[in-house]
Formats: sequence, structure tokens, C-alpha cells
Amino acid sequence: MKIAIVATHPIQYHIPWYQELSRRTDLSICVYYGCIPDAQGQGGGFDMAFEWDIPLFEGYQWELLDNYRKKPGIDGFFASILRGFGRVLRQEKPDVVILTGWQAWPLLQGLFWCVLLGIPRIVRGESNGMKPRNWKVGCIHRMLLPWYNGFLAIGKANRLFYKTYGIAEERIFPCPYFVDNRRLAAQAETVQCRREQLRNQWQIPRKAVCFLYMGKLVAKKRIMDQLAALELALADNPNLHLLVAGSGELMDTARGYAADKQLPVTFAGFLNQTEITRAYIAADCLILSSDYDETWGLVVNEAMVHGLPAIVSDRAGCGPDLIEEGRTGFVYPFADIQKLADKILDIARNQNRLREMGAHARDLVLQEYTVEKAVDGVIPGLVWGIARVLNLTK
Repeated sequence: MKIAIVATHPIQYHIPWYQELSRRTDLSICVYYGCIPDAQGQGGGFDMAFEWDIPLFEGYQWELLDNYRKKPGIDGFFASILRGFGRVLRQEKPDVVILTGWQAWPLLQGLFWCVLLGIPRIVRGESNGMKPRNWKVGCIHRMLLPWYNGFLAIGKANRLFYKTYGIAEERIFPCPYFVDNRRLAAQAETVQCRREQLRNQWQIPRKAVCFLYMGKLVAKKRIMDQLAALELALADNPNLHLLVAGSGELMDTARGYAADKQLPVTFAGFLNQTEITRAYIAADCLILSSDYDETWGLVVNEAMVHGLPAIVSDRAGCGPDLIEEGRTGFVYPFADIQKLADKILDIARNQNRLREMGAHARDLVLQEYTVEKAVDGVIPGLVWGIARVLNLTK
């Protein structure tokens, strides 16, 4: 089966999926990118220029498409506009096309050409059914979604989104969201012995229970909620610490608040893909305090691979899948600082229980949220999509 995958740009989390699909001898894969951002473009939201320090173009076939933009990017719906993609599809004649969402114009261009050329199309988007939407957005979704033949669901909330808009269960196929478990587990094995050294380096006291903020310091991730909750929790338990791994527009604000309140917080700065393991090993529990715009939250997967439980807001998309209450972590009401502080204290109260929760969390993601399961879910969707198009054209 010949498969074309359309993506806005190389995304580090998707590369293992492309590579695993390419290992299948019954599949021929080519990934078509709308653009390849430079270091400045890649750093959007991080407030700094950088390039990922893992290979993004190895182990699969890919092609950079022509673009009408002189400097195509990823910041904005029309930041990239494909040129000649219809011609590419006519020449290559893929059996099916996988579109990685609809959040940018190149992905809708891909959908348009598939419809025009009668090519089966499957979508793997991230939108979930947890976020309230106004009627205008709802109308757009109701008009758009029927044009896809099949849907790859990354999790429960994503599946709910499709069903909310009338997509039949038979058209939705499981494709669980994952991180590169094998690479991260290997990194963890190498770094684990340095835990005490890393904690000393980041001035984390030996007896402290260390909570971790991982990611961009941007509004949707609510770093200030974590700082305020830490302040409340410290009144009952002084042996707490927060490690902030990331950078972004709220860095100065967060630093200023922590300094003003004299909070035990370490700002580690931006950590690249081969460096993030150091923060996970040094910490004891992840906190994800994001709003509805956090369609999943892959940092929770990463933390769990490293044996950490997680405290997650009830607006983060991964919660229904990854958080088994009291077993792999806790869910708390979004922006409820007191409830977040209570969960912090609950986690910190019993170190043996904390480690047990971390072990359960690790087992969950290593068994259920893997690249292998994501690939296994794709194949039935592709076959069904082709069969549907053939039936519709009879």
C-alpha cells in the first residue's frame, strides 16, 4: 500500500511514527512537508532560537513541497501555502493520504486535492471534545469533517470530539498518542545514577519532594498557577520544591514572582530532547496545569516513561487516558489553586505511594501508549478508507 502523509513541518514527536510505518514491508511511505523552519521559526513560543538535537529526517522517505511563500513558516494559518501539490499526487498516485490535522492551510490544501482526485483520506488531528466551542466553529467542523473518510483517534477526548460531530464509530480507529518510549527509557537508564548530582546542581534539597513544570512558559500552560499553589502548600509542608524546565514569554514574570515570595523554585531553562531526561530524573512528580488549548500534553507521557506520576488539570486532553485517579496521578479543577495545592500535599505525604504511582504510570504508557499500537491502529483505518472511497465511486 502506498501512503502519502501531509504535515506542516517536522515535529519531533511524530518522527518515530513515520519511521515505524516505514519499517512495514507491506507499506510504502512518503512524508510531505509544507516547510522546514529555521532555528528562529522553530523557537516560536520558547522565546529563543534553537534546533532539535535528535534526527528528524532519518529512517523514512520525505519530501519538501514547493511553496508560494518565500519564507514559509509555522506561525499562522496561512504562513505556508503549498504550490503544485496536486501535480505531486497525480504523479505519485498514493493509495491513501494521511493528513495530520486541519490547523494550517497546507493541510486543507491536501484535503482539497484528495477530494478532487478521488484519493482516500484519513485524518489524525488533536482536537478534543472537552473544549466548549461557539456555534460558528461548530458549523465549520460539521462542514469539514465529512470530507475525511476515516479518523485516527489519539485518545478518548479526541474520539469524543469526532462523535460529537456525528462521525460514526466505525469510521474512528485507535491511534494512541505516544512519545519515543524507547529513546527516553534508554536515556533514563543512563541518567538515573546521576539523580543526586542533578538535584544538587539544581539546588533541590535531598528531602524535598520535587514537582516539575516542563514546557513553554506561555499563558495556556499556567505556570503562575503552579507557583501560587506551591506557595499555599508550603505552609503545610516546607519540604517541597518546583523545578521549571522551559523558556518563554512568562519567564521574567515567573522568576519575579518566585523571588518576591521567596519560593523554593529552580529555573533550569530550555532543555532539548536529549536533555529533558535530566529534569524528569531529578523530579518526583509532573504538574500540567494547562487550559483547554492543551489538546493532549505529551509531557505527561514523557514523565510517565521516567516513572513519574502527574497532577493534571481537568482541561488537558490527556487526562481521561493517562490519569487513573490515585494510581497514576490526580486530576484537579482547572485554575483552582487551593485544589492544586491539596493535590501537591497529597502526593508529597507518602513517598512510598508516590513511587508506586510512578511505577503504575510507567507501566501504563509503556504498554498502551506506544508507537507500535499507533501503527497497528493505522492499518485498519487505511483499508477502511480505501474501501469506502471505492464503494462511493461505484
